[in-house]
Amino acid sequence: MKLGFIGCGVMANAMMGGIIKNGLFKPEDIWGADPVEAGRQKTKEANGINVTADNLEVLKNCDVVFFAIKPQYYASMIDGIKDHVREDQLFVSIGAGRTLDYLADAFDHKPVKIVRVMPNTPAQVGEGMAAACPNEYVTDEEAQLALKILRGFGKAELMPENLFDVVTGVSGSGPAYVCMFIEAMADAAVLGGMQRATAYEFAEQTVYGTAKMLMETGLHPGVLKDMVSSPAGTTIAAVRTLEEMGLRTAVIEGVQACTEKSIEMQSAK
Repeated sequence: MKLGFIGCGVMANAMMGGIIKNGLFKPEDIWGADPVEAGRQKTKEANGINVTADNLEVLKNCDVVFFAIKPQYYASMIDGIKDHVREDQLFVSIGAGRTLDYLADAFDHKPVKIVRVMPNTPAQVGEGMAAACPNEYVTDEEAQLALKILRGFGKAELMPENLFDVVTGVSGSGPAYVCMFIEAMADAAVLGGMQRATAYEFAEQTVYGTAKMLMETGLHPGVLKDMVSSPAGTTIAAVRTLEEMGLRTAVIEGVQACTEKSIEMQSAK
């Protein structure tokens, strides 16, 4: 089986790297197409895959093909390949806002096997979170194959497409919220006298370690919060202040605003 990428940008290279590192595909079994020579050369040097300027060469050589280009280029890209698609090929689309209905229209409603995916940027370090939704032509076995590939650079779950806007709000845009929280923690540490670089190290490791602890123990976040909140202690004093300042409400409203904007953007297409 051969794997292909139309587009060799940052996200594509991150996915390739994870897939190769986890032994899902060998570099010689992966193809990447990009119109920019510098992008092709960088990808070849980083991952050792086959590169080309021709999307059709990827289609000719590959069984599973990722669409890893910016959403605004989808129409012209699909127009150039739609008459060359094989019935047995599986396509994985990561373009934000490009729904299965949009893709069906772009392919002139041919029976093309497509899995729509919403990844996020931590895929660049092998810790992504992706939602995947197959269209009606994708078999259960093919959907599981897509999940297996996606899990080469993080976690992935099947989700109904009507929840993709919520996925955008929680995980697609979520890294930005986490970065804001880390920045705020670091700023507070600097206010207390800590050096900036050290403050970021402490804040980042605390967020990373806490998330890892929750995932590995299966504890509810509230349980872990209670475990470290001693009676009349420092943590509960901070929790009280964060509650007074509306931390939970701010996060909920932010995620909701993101979700609503995602819905608005799709309805405007």
